[in-house]
Amino acid sequence: MSRPDWLATRTLQPSSAPGHERRVSLPAADDAAAVPAPVPVHVSVDSRRRRFGQVAVAGLGGLAMAGGGLLSLGASTPVRAAAAVGDLVRWPETVTLLDGSTLAAERLRHQAVLVVFFSTTCPFCTRHNPHVQKLMAASAGLPLRVIGAAQDKSADAVRAYVQRHGYSFDVTMDARALHEALSPRKVIPLTCVVDRGGRLREVIPGEMFEDDVLELAKWARA
Repeated sequence: MSRPDWLATRTLQPSSAPGHERRVSLPAADDAAAVPAPVPVHVSVDSRRRRFGQVAVAGLGGLAMAGGGLLSLGASTPVRAAAAVGDLVRWPETVTLLDGSTLAAERLRHQAVLVVFFSTTCPFCTRHNPHVQKLMAASAGLPLRVIGAAQDKSADAVRAYVQRHGYSFDVTMDARALHEALSPRKVIPLTCVVDRGGRLREVIPGEMFEDDVLELAKWARA
């Protein structure tokens, strides 16, 4: 049987540093049954960033577990072309936040914006999002806005999740609109960073180490 697509070597979108490309090589297997139970491994991504890798095959609430500390959300209705790294981002005119308020695109100008796509049922997101909360706290006073884009269907479930974990960053259920602006990749967690000039600078699939998440504050200082 041929090797599943998710076991292939993944080439991730490059960072802004010239000459750097993040590659994650996952082990070969004859079929899904040959893959052992989830085993955490450290994966070297480039000379500046580490990420947490995990290999697993399972079903979880309709989400397929994949390599690189992420979940694949599977096929979905195509969205319009999103920005490529280095492009100006076309934000949706407004997104509705979990508290019912609206966030207009004009309010995202002249500041760095980090958007993390997540789900309340994603175990990798449960480990990743506390680092995002720490980034927000550590960046107090910097022009950085943090937005969580929930992939869930139930706003009540997301509200309970946010309250339980004590997250203070903005959260929206308008994940589709933000995917259309930033990335069509249907994996979680997915961390996207836009610089103060409005250009997409990072698209990082999968769970990250805390130090690497905190490093993203550099885009608010640039």
